[in-house]
Amino acid sequence: MHSDFNPDFVSSLEDISGPRATAAANNAPDDGVLLDAYSQAVTRAVERVSPSVVNIEVHQSVRMRRSAEPQERRGGGSGFIFTPDGLILTNSHVVHDAARIEVTVADGRKLPARTIGDDPATDQAVIQIDGSGLVAATLGDSQALRVGQLVMAIGSPYGFQSTVTAGVVSALGRSLRSYSGRLIEDVIQTDASLNPGNSGGPLVASDGRVVGVNTATILPAQGICFAIGINTAKFVASRLLRDGRIRRSYIGVSAQTAPIHRRLVRYYDLPKETGVIVLAAEPNSPAQRAGLREGDVIVALDGQPVAGVDDLHRLLSDVRTSVSSELTVLRGTDRLKVAIQPQEAA
Repeated sequence: MHSDFNPDFVSSLEDISGPRATAAANNAPDDGVLLDAYSQAVTRAVERVSPSVVNIEVHQSVRMRRSAEPQERRGGGSGFIFTPDGLILTNSHVVHDAARIEVTVADGRKLPARTIGDDPATDQAVIQIDGSGLVAATLGDSQALRVGQLVMAIGSPYGFQSTVTAGVVSALGRSLRSYSGRLIEDVIQTDASLNPGNSGGPLVASDGRVVGVNTATILPAQGICFAIGINTAKFVASRLLRDGRIRRSYIGVSAQTAPIHRRLVRYYDLPKETGVIVLAAEPNSPAQRAGLREGDVIVALDGQPVAGVDDLHRLLSDVRTSVSSELTVLRGTDRLKVAIQPQEAA
């Protein structure tokens, strides 16, 4: 009787399903090996921040015609919890003029929120929810960002909660006009994709710290998205919590953060290696009347160091309006003291 029995075939079956297969499975690489360094960085950062990211649903009362009854309009965006007692950072344009706000947290709970403060000039707002077990995100330092650095945007585009996109910091020191008409300085440009609903969500570095608040895209351009630096957001939030609004002084310059030549830093013993370079002085502004010129680098205000646009904004919010202040300016290789009278911003 002829037999087709093949002992090698049986041996191969044992390799697939028998003890040898079990041993191979036990020696299989874990997820950490399968994921490359880029994937691991994104995964770790997202796992750290996602519990703090929220979806915001806004109800506004809108009168379509003078004689018509007000109608309810719905909108929304994203935000993130930054204190354990439920304070949330988001965009002003997400919650401005809201009649009612509902927030969905990471575990699915839907909670009512109230507005603490709203600053259209920087497109930042603080709202608050009451709830237990809230997880606060860790805030980073946007002034330490570098072009090319890995960043992630987390939010709820089109209502799809906890959506993650990744990219790099494309540029720093951009200017962006807010919906209030004021120019926002020192904005982060990134190619981490943003869509409607991402507004107000966190821009996150690979260490899991929030470095920006996502705010806008340029349509129909692809890969050109913007976030407000977290240093600006932290300052605005502190003032909104204290006063409910931002009191600003105004000098009337278009400017951005810029490095200072090391020789000038050493020669003048400057405490910072960056300052604020003047790109233009607005007509009939305090800056123009004080004689500031394009290319001047502001390094101090009333003796307080100015390392960047964030510092200048912070200091201008504390100086008195219509009272003479002193700017320390580098013009070429000269250091000048310039008297200026800031005005209160509208």
